[in-house]
Amino acid sequence: MSSKVVGQSVPKIDAATKVRGQRKFPQDFNMEGQLYAKVVWSEYPHARVSKIDLSQAEALPGVVAILTSKDVPVNEYGINIMDQPVLVGEGEKVRWLGDRIAIVIAESEKIAQEARQLVRVEYEPLPVVTDPREAMKPDAPLIHEERGDSNILKHIKIRKGDIEKGFAEADVIIESYYLTPHVEHAYMQPEAGVGYIDEQGRVTVIAAAQWSHDDLHQISHMLDLPLDQVREIVPAIGGAFGGREDMYIQHLLALCAYCVRRPVKMVFDREESVMRTGKRHPYYMKYKWGATRAGKLTAMEMEIISDAGAYASTSVPVLSNSASFAAGPYVVPNAKVDAYTVYTNNAVTMAMRGFGSTQPPVAYESQMNKLAEALGMDPVELRMKNLLEDGSIALTGNPMPPGVGVKETLRQTALAAGWKEEDGVWIKPGPGLPSAPYKRRGIGVACGYKNVGYSFGFDDKTRAIVELALDESGEIARALVKLGASDQGMGAHTALAQIAAEALGIDYEKVRVALVDTSVVPDAGSCSASRHVYMSGNAVIRACQEAARKREEAIQRGERRVSAEYEYHGRSVRPTTPYDDENGMCDPHIGYGYASQIALVEVDVGTGQTEVLKVWAAQDVGKAINPEMVKGQAGGGVHMGLGYALTEEFIQKEGLIKTRRFSEYHIPTVADMPREFIPLIVEVPDPTGPYGAKGVGEMTTLPTAPAIISAIHDAVGVWIDNLPATAEKVWRAMQVRS
Repeated sequence: MSSKVVGQSVPKIDAATKVRGQRKFPQDFNMEGQLYAKVVWSEYPHARVSKIDLSQAEALPGVVAILTSKDVPVNEYGINIMDQPVLVGEGEKVRWLGDRIAIVIAESEKIAQEARQLVRVEYEPLPVVTDPREAMKPDAPLIHEERGDSNILKHIKIRKGDIEKGFAEADVIIESYYLTPHVEHAYMQPEAGVGYIDEQGRVTVIAAAQWSHDDLHQISHMLDLPLDQVREIVPAIGGAFGGREDMYIQHLLALCAYCVRRPVKMVFDREESVMRTGKRHPYYMKYKWGATRAGKLTAMEMEIISDAGAYASTSVPVLSNSASFAAGPYVVPNAKVDAYTVYTNNAVTMAMRGFGSTQPPVAYESQMNKLAEALGMDPVELRMKNLLEDGSIALTGNPMPPGVGVKETLRQTALAAGWKEEDGVWIKPGPGLPSAPYKRRGIGVACGYKNVGYSFGFDDKTRAIVELALDESGEIARALVKLGASDQGMGAHTALAQIAAEALGIDYEKVRVALVDTSVVPDAGSCSASRHVYMSGNAVIRACQEAARKREEAIQRGERRVSAEYEYHGRSVRPTTPYDDENGMCDPHIGYGYASQIALVEVDVGTGQTEVLKVWAAQDVGKAINPEMVKGQAGGGVHMGLGYALTEEFIQKEGLIKTRRFSEYHIPTVADMPREFIPLIVEVPDPTGPYGAKGVGEMTTLPTAPAIISAIHDAVGVWIDNLPATAEKVWRAMQVRS
């Protein structure tokens, strides 16, 4: 019998092949006789296309075809709402610079590149609207006339208790306005792939994707083909962070293969990847909170406006998440939330690590830190008085399910960072002496929480197949796990292999996870919502249990092969419900993960430059399937949160994109990371999770930015409510204060 593998830091399942350069990424694939494709992009953020002239491009030797909207059987797609054209035709509108006019297909990449420069497009420019607050006004230019007389895509209301009574009971009221920017996903592998017709006549795409089976639905709709005539293969993925939930290249490759019936390769260059794909939503957040002198929250009033950009993408579910987490992981009896997402002519905004739970902590944790200062109370102590526990009634009126570990994450983080607890009173440590006379040190704290799995009544499900090969004695020689769970590099396949090995009682080395190929693996849902360990893990355990039962029968019959399948539904353990239209009350999420972080920073008072010296990061994962991978997620999450706090901002002006490449987008390097990073694994089990496990991937980013912002304030006395807290902003704020 093997030793337990759940809880062990086994090597990642694909580590060796990646290190050796043997694992193929989408751009590494080539096929005999393949053609090359390039996109003709919109030149305007808002305009009507009056004429498309292909004559010069078509005359170039080596050009095989130029596709326009006339070549698309059904010219629409979208992950949530099908409001995006595949290609924009004459008489139709472009709505941002990522819209496509045509696709040039040629015998070489060089010819395709040259030919797309020869496509002539005439436009009639239209008024551009880029501020969602302006776009909400009745007289604003409409981005989508066909969707009604407003640019407001969605408005969510939450009404809990008596908000006026709550503020009347408050001894201290804090009001602030917070802004968070557009953010680039910055995955290392650009959009790339090959489209071709396979041996069974199916339109097939090799590309990086987070939910291959959902891509099939959109592609089959676009091509007006039966679902079984479309196939997607997902090899190694060079990062995603939500940026591969939407299709940016898969449908284009499928269209090319469908039209020319030959293999077609397409690879975006970095400028195309940065300028023509979706971003994290910028948020405009107005927060008003009240508390008693004893530190109890009494009321919260919040307005959240998100910039959806030109098309819906996942803006509605992202907003739904944001509204449900607007109050943070705190108990409040009286609350009012108005949350909006609004069409503009900016870049499409979409899923990005945190999915609507990354922006609100900037506001709700800053509110908690400002309240603590106004009350003269330690920020840890104030939080401990208000944090959610098992059974607490959340913002949307639902009792919190068992396994609420946020207090434990904060307790462990605070103690590790030097706080002292005496009879419920928390005492903050000093930040220590600065490294130079012109520098000041500060320490800041923040918490965060997020859903695990899909929400608001969506039937979140995963189907898994487990195939066993038995040796002559009937023992399991090998196990193959088949499910459509994309691994973006974070180790999902490794964790699922560990879960399978544990459930089957075999060595981890005997388990393999099949390549994601929709023709042979079942739908496991998206690699998002921090869901695969929880959802797919539960499906794998149950499929393994069924396979083990069948194994006994197979031994009796002298058979050497066993196959079992199981479809796990999240609603079978925790049904979720959508928002009530009037008051927003609902049971929003299947499960939750929790995190707390403390940051120690040093600020140069002469320049405003902030250096993060140390971060303590605790994440409640329920059960760490692979502790080293959890620590890796924590490090990656803090890196992303540090960029969000201090340096990263995707800049657009009047719908024109100014950030074109990584050299113009300031991603933190290893030199910008904390000198010391202390990850803390907290295990408060979710009784419905596989071996008690919860999700972790997104939660690790949530507290970082507000913890750093709090530490900057502790160091130099200024609040930066408009991210990122660049050196210039910090310096200017210090000048105003002085």
